[in-house]
Amino acid sequence: MATQTSDGISLRTETLTGLHWAGVVLAAITGVIHLWLGVSFAPSPLGIAFLVATVGFFGGVAAVLVDYRRRLMYLLGIPFTAGQVVLWYVANAPDFGPPGIADKIVQVLLIAVLIVLYRQSA
Repeated sequence: MATQTSDGISLRTETLTGLHWAGVVLAAITGVIHLWLGVSFAPSPLGIAFLVATVGFFGGVAAVLVDYRRRLMYLLGIPFTAGQVVLWYVANAPDFGPPGIADKIVQVLLIAVLIVLYRQSA
């Protein structure tokens, strides 16, 4: 069902499957974690980088919810999220804390969901 907001943007959730919703939830979880980290480290460059990642995750969620080029969002989300995993590993090896590990598990699951959604949308 499409729901129009006061600014004219329509949510297009009627075509979302359970897999889509899983991706939305996973992206939102990692987005919230990055927002928390960004605020914690602001105004350092690391804090800014976390906030940029937050915008990326929530921007992707918004694009999927309004049905804006979903297939492209899946495709862009794969390397964006994988890059987060790689950067985290490089910045933190060998001292990985539980919050970081939990976030990377969420991100690896998100990558898997995005790959499946991308393949299904062909």
